[in-house]
Amino acid sequence: MVVGGTPKDWDDISTLEWEVVVDQLSAVGAAAGARWLTIRPYGPHPGSSRPHAYSHVAEGPCTVIIHEAADGRDSFAAAAAAVPPGELVDEQAIARQLYAPADVEPDLIVILGPHDRLPPSLVWELAYGELVFVDRDVPTELSGADRQRAIETFHGRSRRFGGLDSDADSDP
Repeated sequence: MVVGGTPKDWDDISTLEWEVVVDQLSAVGAAAGARWLTIRPYGPHPGSSRPHAYSHVAEGPCTVIIHEAADGRDSFAAAAAAVPPGELVDEQAIARQLYAPADVEPDLIVILGPHDRLPPSLVWELAYGELVFVDRDVPTELSGADRQRAIETFHGRSRRFGGLDSDADSDP
């Protein structure tokens, strides 16, 4: 997942620039073994009334989903409300709605912008993904070197999901 810019910033990106970004991200994602990659704005722009729906899905070696949801609370509430009637509203049901058309939580979240702020467009995702911060503002500024460094940083981490390393000292 790549998070950066506001809906207003996104409006200023031309269709051609978006196509280039999507093609590049699809190729990088595929090379890293990813099946899908989502792009979201960092957060809302004051006065913005952008829709909370998917605006574009680009099929390719790695499917790229451009998602305009700028408020993670709204996305989470919409996902819970979209669980089909009669189905238990639990973690799995909400995740299926929240990540659709992808089918799993993101492993890597590349956040464009300052390392001391978390994007309001993400609520649920922050609990499951590895965060890598890149000092850029919008997805069109993300260079190939930035993408490669983010993937290398991710691969260099030991993901334990709350567990301890097997060689960790077990003294209380």
